[in-house]
Amino acid sequence: MEHLIRFTAADLSKITNHRSGEVKFGERMQVIPENEPIVEYLKKTDAQFVLFGIPEDIGVRANSGRPGAATAWESAIKSIANIQHNRFCKGSQILILGTLDVTALNQQANSLQFSETADRKTFHTLVSEIDKEVSHILSLIVQSGKIPIVIGGGHNNAYGNIKGTALAKGKPINAINLDAHSDFRILEGRHSGNGFSYAFEEGFLKKYFIFGLHESYTSKNVLDKLKSLKERVLYNTYDALNIRREKEFRLEMQIAIDFIKSDAYGVEIDLDSLPMVPTSAMTPSGFSVEEVRQFVYFFGKHPQAAYLHICEGAPALDFETNKHMVGKLIGYLVTDFIKAKNSLD
Repeated sequence: MEHLIRFTAADLSKITNHRSGEVKFGERMQVIPENEPIVEYLKKTDAQFVLFGIPEDIGVRANSGRPGAATAWESAIKSIANIQHNRFCKGSQILILGTLDVTALNQQANSLQFSETADRKTFHTLVSEIDKEVSHILSLIVQSGKIPIVIGGGHNNAYGNIKGTALAKGKPINAINLDAHSDFRILEGRHSGNGFSYAFEEGFLKKYFIFGLHESYTSKNVLDKLKSLKERVLYNTYDALNIRREKEFRLEMQIAIDFIKSDAYGVEIDLDSLPMVPTSAMTPSGFSVEEVRQFVYFFGKHPQAAYLHICEGAPALDFETNKHMVGKLIGYLVTDFIKAKNSLD
């Protein structure tokens, strides 16, 4: 894991706000000691969940999106460190692995322009480099018997999550994606809009359910493609659920889990499915925070739920006074997932 920046005890201490009479997650979460080999420690730690951050927005920029997703990890880990450690959820169940080192890749990306054809190809190459690192790290976490919780970056990282988990499991996995977009676009070079289509084409993704597609922002070509794959790819739309009320939220979640639960599956949450959350494709219309929290809990409460990925949040695009709110939202979703998995014990 040469491209991993370990999270240290000193890092954790800096972001934990200690208060008399309280115990925060930051006082109980685990980190890997500096002198300990990462893989060996992952296998022997009693922490069930491994936090891994991807501070990049190269995949978003490669998809002509607004940068900012690189800042989600920093905001999220500060909020998570200050959640109360209590009988409902315990910080000691979490090991903070660290973040992917994308410094060199970011430096290359900063000189690129999406409008230039040659630069777009370079963007695709950089995203493919990130893919390799993410899939490698995810495979090691899953092989160690732990559950990855991946935070930050664009939705391009769904590919690495799926591939890494599939390699660790020795077979393709399924995925449920709460998203305004399918991210199932053509194979034109890697970016944040085709992580699932690449994983599907390369045999790492077996079944895929897209929950809450926005009808006005899904192309005819994508809809035709999804229709042609209906044995393995299903979807519903936000419009059918919450505007026309043709479908019921809880029932649709049951339909989705019945579709994917035969194999290990990843839970993918794109924050652009919520209204007014700063993302590369921020929307004024979408699911409520309560609905998304219920979604994470519902799909986390199953033994086949293999990982959680929360992506596209971009605190850097928000007003200075509200930047912490994206991190706090991610903190809620992380603890909802952990509580769901704990309910299986």
